[in-house]
Parts: sequence; C-alpha cells; structure tokens
Amino acid sequence: MNKSELIDAIADGADVSKAAAGKALDSAIAAVVKAVSKGDTVTLVGFGTFKSSKRAARTGRNPQTGKEIKIAATTVPRFTPGAGFKAAVAGKKAAKKK
Repeated sequence: MNKSELIDAIADGADVSKAAAGKALDSAIAAVVKAVSKGDTVTLVGFGTFKSSKRAARTGRNPQTGKEIKIAATTVPRFTPGAGFKAAVAGKKAAKKK
C-alpha cells in the first residue's frame, strides 16, 4: 500500500473526501515527525510507539575495498509495534487484559 492508497482507505473508512483525508494524514505524519525529532515519544495505543534513539559511533568496513571507516554517532527514529498490531499481523486475536 502506498500513500495514495492509504488516503483512499482513510477517505472510505471515515466517510470524508480524499482531499480531507490527505490533509489529515499529512498533518498526523508531520506531528509525529516533529514530536520525535524534538525527542518526545508518540504512543498510539494498540498500534505502537514512535521514539528517537541514539546510535553510538562505530567502525565499519567498506565492502569494496575492505578498508575500515568511521561511522559517526547519530540519532535515529525507532518504532515499536503495540500488542494489537503484532497480533493482527500474526493473524491472532489480541489478548484481553484481566
């Protein structure tokens, strides 16, 4: 599924126009990117959590020459799927909490 197909699915599911669904999707993505880039965590219960993570500097190897190279430290986005999402992908029903 690409972005336009996702917009179509949102428009059908929410009974709104494709333009409104596109604006809503763009706005939601922008809000997640902005929050995670500031270091905040975005949790969507049942779907998953978006957060930033620091990756330490390390030594790598150029596969063509075999020469060692230094890879700088960086901050990367991380996504951890929620229990409901994992269960849906696995084809199981989500376990209910007691």
